[in-house]
Amino acid sequence: MSTAPTAPATPTPTPTPTPTSTPTRQDTGGQHTRRFGLPIATALVMGNIIGGGIFLLPASVAPFGTISLVAFGVLTLGALALALVFGRLARRHPTTGGPYVYARAAFGDFAGFLAAWSYWITAWVSNAALAVAAVGYLDVLLPLHGSTTATIAAALVIQWLPALANLAGTRYVGAVQLVATVLKFVPLLLVAVGGFFFFDSANLGPFRAGDESALGAVSASAAILLFSYLGVESAAVSAGEVRDPRRNVGRATVLGTLAAAALYLLTMVSVFGTVPHDDLVGSSAPFADAVDLMFGGGWGGTAVACMALVSMLGALNGWTLLSAQTPYAAARDGLFPKVFTVKRRGVPTVGVLVTVVLASLLTVYNYTAGPSGVFEILVLVTTFTATVPYLLSAAAQIYFLLSGQADRVSRSRLVRDTLLALAAFGFSLWLVAGSGYAAVYQGVLFLFAGVLVYAWMAARRRAAATGGDAAEAVNPAPEA
Repeated sequence: MSTAPTAPATPTPTPTPTPTSTPTRQDTGGQHTRRFGLPIATALVMGNIIGGGIFLLPASVAPFGTISLVAFGVLTLGALALALVFGRLARRHPTTGGPYVYARAAFGDFAGFLAAWSYWITAWVSNAALAVAAVGYLDVLLPLHGSTTATIAAALVIQWLPALANLAGTRYVGAVQLVATVLKFVPLLLVAVGGFFFFDSANLGPFRAGDESALGAVSASAAILLFSYLGVESAAVSAGEVRDPRRNVGRATVLGTLAAAALYLLTMVSVFGTVPHDDLVGSSAPFADAVDLMFGGGWGGTAVACMALVSMLGALNGWTLLSAQTPYAAARDGLFPKVFTVKRRGVPTVGVLVTVVLASLLTVYNYTAGPSGVFEILVLVTTFTATVPYLLSAAAQIYFLLSGQADRVSRSRLVRDTLLALAAFGFSLWLVAGSGYAAVYQGVLFLFAGVLVYAWMAARRRAAATGGDAAEAVNPAPEA
């Protein structure tokens, strides 16, 4: 386990060599701990990007026409720019924490805390949302709609199984992630490729189906597609568990993003060309409809439900790990409670437990509070909080480049890296705009609620730093 850096008494805008001290608890390591190689790191990125949303995307953007594919192409370029920026930042700071580490190194403790806080909130609320969505697909296989108790139990099992895999150690996290990624990649790819054998251009419908202008249609469809790339930072957040992170984090980030983009594009085009446009606009299960049209029969819903469950369990497995890594890194620096530094078998165990408990409580509340519950509002808020670490990371890269703190590179490389960072920053701003006014308003309130936590932790650190001086003032040393 790497030693914990000691946080400076005051934030410093320029990064300095990180001092070390002994963390609160030592990682026992052992046979259950294994660093991720390039394949598993890539699977982590891809598995976290591709959750359950892929099974609804074609129907969600169909009302805008095939112009939505143009918006998807633009978004893919933005996501790749962000992926390359994370790769560059990981070479500079190859430690666990990702956006938190980059923001703190560039702008000090408060910016780092905001990145950690917003990312942590996003992770555990999103885990609850994934579990609820997974139960909807499970209901196709095992009818649960008649029993609230059975539905809650199923949602909790779906959350705790990935948590138990995480608590078993990084060796099992990596194995589950790799298997889940393969299991969901293969059938989706089969559907995507198989669709081209049944492709009919007459099914595509109009290029612009609505009354909006071309720019308006692109922007409107982009607002729906924007969040399909959340998770691009996954390898950077777990850099401390990746072998040779300076080399592998950047590669895994780009490869995972490219693989997810290719799968998204293939499946969307396949479904667009298989299901008639008017049917697709009103479809609640576009993949099921496509499978039924390709191969006949009524088993499409069952096949899609199985794929969706595997996809979501893989995403939950990866997001559970990420939800514990950021507070672990912040806790080592004194910006989160020290208990989050407890680490066993390569996994921050307290972070995993706290995350799954909070997500479980939110899930139970969602099913028991009724229509007046706040679950949907919180999920909407996470679409904003997820982008805060992206903005801070892109800004940190711009800061490093413009302040001359980047690695010595040629002028052309410096210009290219600066343009990439600006593109990533613009992409992140687009994510914020796409989340909507209500989400931004509520997200800002939710984000700054964490300021109270920061004030508490900062006060404790200040008191610990000045405690010795105060004791000496009360009990001065006797004169000689």
